[in-house]
Amino acid sequence: MAAPIQFGTSGWRDVLGEGFTFDNVRVLTQAIAEHLQATKEASKGVVVASDYRFLAERFRSECSRVFAGNGITVHDLGFAPTPAVAFAIIDGGFGGGINFTASHNPPEYNGMKFSPAWGGPALPETTKAIEKLANAPGAIDRVKRIPVEDARAAKKIVDLDAKAKYLARLESLIDLGALKKLKLVYDPLYGSGRGWLDAALKKNGANFEMLHDERDPTFGGTSPDPSEKRLDDLRARMKATGANLGLATDGDADRFGLLDQDGSFVLPNYVLAVLFDYLVGDRKFAGGAARTVSTTHLIDRVGKHHGREVAEYPVGFKYIGKAIAEGKIAIGGEESAGLSIRGHVPEKDGILACLLAAEAVARRGKPLMQQVHELWEKVGKVVSSRVNVAYDPERRDDVAKRVRAFPKEFSGRKVERVDETDGVKLLLEGGAWFLVRLSGTEPVMRFYAESSEEKDVDKIIADGKKLILG
Repeated sequence: MAAPIQFGTSGWRDVLGEGFTFDNVRVLTQAIAEHLQATKEASKGVVVASDYRFLAERFRSECSRVFAGNGITVHDLGFAPTPAVAFAIIDGGFGGGINFTASHNPPEYNGMKFSPAWGGPALPETTKAIEKLANAPGAIDRVKRIPVEDARAAKKIVDLDAKAKYLARLESLIDLGALKKLKLVYDPLYGSGRGWLDAALKKNGANFEMLHDERDPTFGGTSPDPSEKRLDDLRARMKATGANLGLATDGDADRFGLLDQDGSFVLPNYVLAVLFDYLVGDRKFAGGAARTVSTTHLIDRVGKHHGREVAEYPVGFKYIGKAIAEGKIAIGGEESAGLSIRGHVPEKDGILACLLAAEAVARRGKPLMQQVHELWEKVGKVVSSRVNVAYDPERRDDVAKRVRAFPKEFSGRKVERVDETDGVKLLLEGGAWFLVRLSGTEPVMRFYAESSEEKDVDKIIADGKKLILG
């Protein structure tokens, strides 16, 4: 029996040829079409796009045929980043959009990210309604589709070019001219950031080089994940060219990765805090910040320093996206390298994050980690860490029970408060904390810790693993 279609933290994804099949794509598209019809959004049309994974054009085509078969006009954005899809939906007043991507996951995966009319990731009430339709008996028999040729002839599938407007939005938010002071290297990791972030740099006369600027559905034989261990090529090129900053984005360019001028990886937690301080301190942005429960409390300290509020949400940018859409905050972010700012899309944007970090380096005239250390001097040192541990998905319920069985003391500290917003977070005396949660997209247990010293963080993580894993 096939596994049901189920949305994770950000969209539905599965292994190609196993769960991710043409039939399942048709079924899920039909369910989304029916949801749009039920919510009176279908008449506005939809955006469809993809990253560069295997069979990307075929999946886009089949999805478009189903929408067209349901009388919904498809605006084909082609190969595009997820934030550009979000921008196109809002700018065009469309009823929603789909991007075929598995984000930072390895090449054997693909996925469908659905964004409703407000442009952010679909909220749980929306995804649950769509799942119910997709997993109902006989769902495959409800699928309606027409040939692509007929749909294009009837203008039910039309091409969409949103790049110029998206780049104009970036130019309105970021001082791209300041980047001329820097030497940059950009690595899209073969993802759909290529042709978008580099276009912004090129248009504004930046001095930059680019890596992996060709289509490779295998992503060089690894995952398109802009984490420290995936950026060796970027690090080497920076060293060879004397670059000030290395920029990277993931498969669909909604996540970012940054290397400082010495080639060291700058944790997204630190980037978020520095950019919050930069936006409200240097650029006088209005509003506070929003972060997920797993994201650094250094952001809270920055907020307190500037007299700004910081809101906490469960993991998943969809919650932060709503705060962005409503204009409540200056910046929203999550430790897994997601960020957006006031005036931009309610979706994480790795392109924006890279360019904004480059602006902060250029205008402040200081490397990123120097800015982190100066921030610590102002608000106190905070060290963050995250460790992922795979587990047998058949033991998920057992693992979940063990996660919630915590003592009143942990790692030599009193547990002052337990937060079960998402997973179990132990707020410890002295300002340290530990969080364990199960990933919403893969059979992985995530351990997070934060304290004022690195050795304390290492001990907290080790004690957490011992307590849960034995």
